Amino acid sequence: MNSLTEENYLKALFNLSQENGEVSVNELSKHLQIKMPTVTSMMKKLSDKKLVNYESYKPLKLTEKGRREAGLVIRKHRLTEMFLVDKMGFGWEQVHEIAEQIEHIHSPEFFEKMDELLGYPKFDPHGSPIPDKTGKVEWIHYSKLSDCKAGDAVKLSAVTHSSDEFLKFLNTRELKLGTKIRIKSIEAFDGSMTISYGKHLSEHVSCLVCERLLVEKE
Repeated sequence: MNSLTEENYLKALFNLSQENGEVSVNELSKHLQIKMPTVTSMMKKLSDKKLVNYESYKPLKLTEKGRREAGLVIRKHRLTEMFLVDKMGFGWEQVHEIAEQIEHIHSPEFFEKMDELLGYPKFDPHGSPIPDKTGKVEWIHYSKLSDCKAGDAVKLSAVTHSSDEFLKFLNTRELKLGTKIRIKSIEAFDGSMTISYGKHLSEHVSCLVCERLLVEKE
């Protein structure tokens, strides 16, 4: 059984590897806001447990066992977020910190019951895939709104970098998963967009926001 700290390292490595491919000790240190010697010490420990492939001055890589263990932590996190939103009425911007605590409960039966009560969801409230019971993640390749063209009609399916502040911002704009968006125009200078959706006939959104919205073509 891995400790809470070990699980947090595995989860961070898993998420960073999805975003950046290879992960350096320096990148992991910055992400976790932990000093590099401490991170290096933990990588050696996880390497001894066959969870991470670690060699000095080389990128870090989760082993197959490490990816499975990380996936199971993420599964518990995302199931909890979905339960809090779907069954308890929390907003999608309120659930991350609670799920951070609950994800470290070591009781498969608890999370299997949660999964059953939810009807075996495939995605969390932010559109991220929920790993299966073996820790395997079925990735869906969405497009960033920022990669779309003027005139495109798309559906908002997921968000990246789902900080509480960003989700609160989307709430104020009434942008939620499933929202159908039409791109009216794109500013050549900075990539910002004018979009329409629902009762919002002409809404201006920055390039930064567009990069964090993942969409499917309608």
